[in-house]
Amino acid sequence: MSEKLVATPGQTIGPFYGYALPFEKGGELLAPGLPGAIRLQGTVRDGAGETIPDALLEIWQADADGSIPQKTGSLVRDGYTFTGWGRVPVDNTGNYTFTTVNPGPTEEGAAPFISFVVFARGLLNKLHTRMYLPEDEAALAKDPLLSSLPEDRRRTLIATREADGGLRWDITLQGENETVFLAFPGA
Repeated sequence: MSEKLVATPGQTIGPFYGYALPFEKGGELLAPGLPGAIRLQGTVRDGAGETIPDALLEIWQADADGSIPQKTGSLVRDGYTFTGWGRVPVDNTGNYTFTTVNPGPTEEGAAPFISFVVFARGLLNKLHTRMYLPEDEAALAKDPLLSSLPEDRRRTLIATREADGGLRWDITLQGENETVFLAFPGA
């Protein structure tokens, strides 16, 4: 074979994306201080419990009414238009913060959640997961994904409500307390 093959990004150990993918106000799905705005924060850790200082997270979510936003302009933050999508790098101690809203259920009786995508060093492909709001225990109990998991694994997908009304949800990439990650055929 005379043709030299070049590794694709999915075959390369990163991070190779940190300089180009974050953008100004990427974590502000709406402006802090607006009615309904909450802080969603957490820490990303590896299998040894050490923080990961160079991960990148994306979230996708419904609005407070449970509607999936259909607005364009996710990369242009005007402080008012909720597009349901955000992207942030973690800081040098593995912490992330989004300003968003509590998502509503996308159908009656469903458990509200936020979809996460994790990019980090050592990952050959991105990881998909979900973070559920903690309050509606009946909806959590009948959620198809959560109910398919053993009891001890479910808790890795449920956030904690903080005293100020915000949410805390930590992500552990492997080992003890590993966050449940999802597989999508063809993704």
